[in-house]
Amino acid sequence: MMHYLRALLVLPLTLSLSANALAQVAFPTRPINMVVGFAPGGGTDTTARIIAKKLGENLGHPVIVENRAGAGGTIAADLVAKASPDGYTILLAAVGSIAVAPHQIAKLPYDPLHDLAPITMAVVFANVLVVNSAVPAQSVADYVKLANAKPGTMSYGTSGIGGAGHLAGELFKIMAHADIRHVPYKGGGPAMSDLLGGQVPSVFASAPSAVPQVKAGRIRALATTGATRSASFPDVPTIAESGYPGYEATNWYAYMAPGKTPKAIIDRLNMELVKVLNTPEVRQQLLAQGMEPQPGTSEELAKYVQREYTTWGKVVKAAGIKAE
Repeated sequence: MMHYLRALLVLPLTLSLSANALAQVAFPTRPINMVVGFAPGGGTDTTARIIAKKLGENLGHPVIVENRAGAGGTIAADLVAKASPDGYTILLAAVGSIAVAPHQIAKLPYDPLHDLAPITMAVVFANVLVVNSAVPAQSVADYVKLANAKPGTMSYGTSGIGGAGHLAGELFKIMAHADIRHVPYKGGGPAMSDLLGGQVPSVFASAPSAVPQVKAGRIRALATTGATRSASFPDVPTIAESGYPGYEATNWYAYMAPGKTPKAIIDRLNMELVKVLNTPEVRQQLLAQGMEPQPGTSEELAKYVQREYTTWGKVVKAAGIKAE
């Protein structure tokens, strides 16, 4: 009897270990969907496509980038939070849907701290304040002067309400006492299109969407939003350097899976994504877009998300940012 009871006690552990080992060996056996919460052409989409290509090559199965734009990335986050926790649907999340939306949307259909499982940080980067070439501002000081000279006329586009660009713009508005108005889009791509077309005079943009246009001379970069200068714009000052010391608003994209995804699958995805993010060719492509790869453990990402959740919650409250 004792041998039988001992066997029963050991069996669950054995089955658990076998299941984990099986998951590591068998996963993946089919294509993986990498969900992005913004339209094609923006920073999240560009980053996802660079990583997805190499990840698919390494895994031997296609990694399909799926754009589910709208509501500042929360539509995509909700889709992944409710997806089957089998590792075949993952999210390239941005700060807005994870650390901001919970503080501005009373009935958010998912809890980012519980319904999504951290995999790894992907990239961290600063945004950049850019203006249409027809706007006469050559500096941040010029921009603020133009905005305040004609109240209500200077607007800035972003990838959506509560996103990193919006937070950067509102923090700037507060610190610079600038009369600027937010215009949200369903991604950085549409915002950049309207900036090029003159429908909006300025944008707090991600580096991937801004770099090609700045280099082509179609738009002008006035300042970046990080604590130090961006590698993509070494000659462009930070907002802090431009008369507003202490200003800093960085962006990040991180990989997450449905909350109940088995740890063995999270670990496999982490291993493969970290490998891709450390690949020289991928790092070079991301750095060329102004993105700094910062892969790490799922535990490190969980702690980072918790800090960002707390930090941006305070900014949302102070700026009175509301969902529309």
